[in-house]
Amino acid sequence: MHAFDVLGDPVRRRILELLVEGEMTSGAMCAVIVEEFGITQPAVSQHLKVLRDNGFATVRPDGARRLYAVDAEPLRDVDVWLDRFRRCWTPHRDPASSP
Repeated sequence: MHAFDVLGDPVRRRILELLVEGEMTSGAMCAVIVEEFGITQPAVSQHLKVLRDNGFATVRPDGARRLYAVDAEPLRDVDVWLDRFRRCWTPHRDPASSP
């Protein structure tokens, strides 16, 4: 799956927004996503699986809990791809108009 396919889903983007603040248990994350999007816990689990399978999130066991975190590597790849478009929204300075 291409990075933009993964990031194109609002639920997965929201999960990443939650995870960027730090590790979260799947239960805590599910509570937020179920509340905000009105989807089931199994649906949230499917989104987490997509994020894990595509390298955007990591999971580690902590006793009976599973802690999720952002994996930044695929986001770096997105940033590299976006770099060529930055000039579209970054102000340019015309060297001829400089004092």
